Amino acid sequence: MTNVTGAVGRSPVVRVSADVTAARGDRVFNAARDVADSIPVVRTGPTGILALEPLVLATEGERTTFFASPRPSTVRDLVEDFESEGLPTDDADAVVEHDPEVASLPVPSDGPLSVGERRTLGPCGWVDPLDPTEHTLVSTERDVGSVADVGLLGRGRGDAAADEPIGETWERARGTDGEPVVVVNANESDDRPRADRTLLAGSPLSVLDGVAAVAEYVDAEDVVLYLNETDTELQKHVRRAVEAAEDELPVVPQIVAGPDEYRAGAPTAALEALEGADRIEPRVQPPTPAEHGLYGRPTVVHTPRTFAHVRHALRNPETFDADDADPGTRLVTVTGDVDAAATVELGSGGSLSDVGDAVVMDGSFKMACVGGVFGGITSELDVPPTAQSLDAANLGTDGVVELLSDERCAVATVGERARFASTANSGRCVPGREGTKQLTELLREIYQGAFRTDDIRELGRVMRKTSNCRIGAHAPRPVTTAMDEFEPEFRAHADGRCPSSTCEEKL
Repeated sequence: MTNVTGAVGRSPVVRVSADVTAARGDRVFNAARDVADSIPVVRTGPTGILALEPLVLATEGERTTFFASPRPSTVRDLVEDFESEGLPTDDADAVVEHDPEVASLPVPSDGPLSVGERRTLGPCGWVDPLDPTEHTLVSTERDVGSVADVGLLGRGRGDAAADEPIGETWERARGTDGEPVVVVNANESDDRPRADRTLLAGSPLSVLDGVAAVAEYVDAEDVVLYLNETDTELQKHVRRAVEAAEDELPVVPQIVAGPDEYRAGAPTAALEALEGADRIEPRVQPPTPAEHGLYGRPTVVHTPRTFAHVRHALRNPETFDADDADPGTRLVTVTGDVDAAATVELGSGGSLSDVGDAVVMDGSFKMACVGGVFGGITSELDVPPTAQSLDAANLGTDGVVELLSDERCAVATVGERARFASTANSGRCVPGREGTKQLTELLREIYQGAFRTDDIRELGRVMRKTSNCRIGAHAPRPVTTAMDEFEPEFRAHADGRCPSSTCEEKL
């Protein structure tokens, strides 16, 4: 039985790539390890493509063979053949040639792994996520001020600088009296966005390296990594990563679990949870967290996605163009009516339509919700994945594309999201508390024969302009964008007919 840490540069080696909670990944890894004699077997994190997991990669020299979702018995045979006859290629899903010292997953020429780019996702599925020697840590060597000059924008709804230049947040924190603190906001109760989880499971040390670099820049001695209380396996995994790298990192994070509530993932609500508040609700701004954050201290709040991009910009500054309105890449999780979710990385010159190649749809495409549960509804995905382009198209930037089939009803789909908003909001502001209830009621009235389109749009306008929380501000977006795309479907419901035949019980 052979089991060692470290995979990069080893040859021969077998990698078993899977999420930290994947029991089948454990079975496949154990099957490979139990029969291995001379070849190391390394458990790596997820690649982001769930349909391939567990993914077994056999590497020898300059070639790697890919085997998607094999049975444990098949893996045992693969490893035995590898040891006795050399690199197994029969029945491989892909064979890729690459530099033997490559530290990023070699990408097949086709299939879901070939979609987009693999920059921040590069180590995921290829490196040992818990081995510091597999990661070149840069936080102690390079000044993150150069990243501030690039104009990198915050990524994800949990980022206090979402779609805004993060360098400005850092400067504000540095210039505010008090002892700065850095918060990694990774508490996500919604299962749609999976990018942050993929990074923490597949390459947590890359995230921690970016965190340490930012903490050094703002002179923060305290760092908090905020996770969801129900995701105990990820907590254990990240804690092991912190322990493995604590002698290498200039700042060691404290791991804290927060409530399994959607609103608890909002940046300032996260601070309330970390302070132990009984009622989790967003704070009124200004002041921003960078000016008055955790316990009144200047606080930088970013998602793992943002920190991973910071680290990539430090290591590969040539891949970032300061003249771009949205420098770098965007991580997008493709979900909805698909065989399995997939997280891919798109460059600013790409298109959201590319994500369809990473999944297999169940049924024919009808529409997509772009940007999370409160994203925009659209039937056109030929949109660049930049913050500016998504905003101009009235879509969300939270890194989610839900592909929905022709069996979905547009009215029912947005009705479910409006109802969720009415229960998930904190109740702190009137637009969030009462506006979401009124929006839900206006949608119910459609089934009773009253489609009050002007009232819905006016309510949405008021909520967007006056809401203190993002739930209240964004809840109307699925409804109004669906009305733009599928108004005849709304009118059909008011006439007592559901074109998709999914709302018969309501009509």
